[in-house]
Amino acid sequence: MKHTDCFREFAAYACFNVLGMLGLSCYILADTYFIANGLGEDGLTALNLAIPVYSFIHGCGLMAGIGAGTRYSILKSLCSHAQADRVFTTACCIAASLACVFVCAGLFFTDGIAAALGADASVFAMTKTYIRMILLFSPAFLLNNLLLCFVRNDGAPQLSMRAMLGGSLSNVVLDYLFIFPLHMGIFGAVLATCLAPVISLSLLMVHFLKKRNTFHFCVCRPDAARTASILASGIPSLVTEVSSGIVMIAFNAMILKLRGNTGVAAYGVIANLSLVVIAIYNGIAQGIQPVFSRHYGAGEQTLVRAVLRYALVTMLFLSVMLYAGTYFGAPQIVALFNKEHSGQLAKIAEEGLKLYFTACPFVGYNLILSAYFTAVARPLPANLISLLRGFVLILPLAFLFSSLFQMTGIWCAFPVTELLVAVAGGIFYLCKNKS
Repeated sequence: MKHTDCFREFAAYACFNVLGMLGLSCYILADTYFIANGLGEDGLTALNLAIPVYSFIHGCGLMAGIGAGTRYSILKSLCSHAQADRVFTTACCIAASLACVFVCAGLFFTDGIAAALGADASVFAMTKTYIRMILLFSPAFLLNNLLLCFVRNDGAPQLSMRAMLGGSLSNVVLDYLFIFPLHMGIFGAVLATCLAPVISLSLLMVHFLKKRNTFHFCVCRPDAARTASILASGIPSLVTEVSSGIVMIAFNAMILKLRGNTGVAAYGVIANLSLVVIAIYNGIAQGIQPVFSRHYGAGEQTLVRAVLRYALVTMLFLSVMLYAGTYFGAPQIVALFNKEHSGQLAKIAEEGLKLYFTACPFVGYNLILSAYFTAVARPLPANLISLLRGFVLILPLAFLFSSLFQMTGIWCAFPVTELLVAVAGGIFYLCKNKS
């Protein structure tokens, strides 16, 4: 394959998936906007406290989907179709097992989860409602993430994009309908979010109804090695999502002590906008995973490196645009979510936006490099990158910086962490090329 054809393939997969991931993240942003304007500061606080649960479920779905999708794409390039089907079947079993755990948690443990996440009396009921619904609809979230990854790896990135956009746009419409005309409150907001993966799944069924799928469910014995290979390739995606939830919990706790519920609401604006920004980078990383894996499986290392260069250049261009937008548009962005015109909320959030999003290029670099290592069957450096940015560095830095510099320290902990991880990721890449 010529480099020109390789670039076209990269552009198609990356563009379709970035658009789809933007849409997917927009239903959380839609929740933020409509809840902020329909339910005020308490609703925004409840949403921010509950989002880590969504992040964990979403991460588990990506772990099964991306981990299995990577193995499937490599096996498919080697014409090992029977093994590829076994990988898909194993991924479905992993998702089903996780769904059982989440549904049980939704039925019996939502009070404890809401309390553990820091919900006080003023927001406890709303937080509990949001968490319970997300957990009960976890089978739809998990299956949707799994099939999105497999359909994308099956040569249908356009359909994957349409399914993500269809679910997300329906969520925006239902959010407005349920919160404002129907006055369903927080239940309406979370119901709209939970229906999004159901609609996305219905659109993905086109791939199966038209019999375009080359992966199939098959009868096979449980295989520990196969399961372990899927999980090893998928853990970086899980860590990325779970860490965002854990970081949000830790930041919420620190901000509650420093600035109370107003500070948490301000962080909610930043955290939810961060989901959209990270979705763009994840869109590039997840979109090019099939391209990486296919060329790696075929032994075309030159094309693998070319795709990595295309991804990094694209990421840098987008990072400049994103930071310029958040820096110069900070007052307008915050005003969208500040229905009560709180001067304190506006001041905290605007300062946070300008500091927090200096991390943009480093986040993009780390996510793309982690996806690269995963796709070329080197899960160890991918896992190290995810663990460093998700737990090992950011939590100690956040506690240290918050004690030294208060709110400014909290905002700076994120970009400093991503910068340090980017340096480590560069070292991992150089060591791989020398080996």
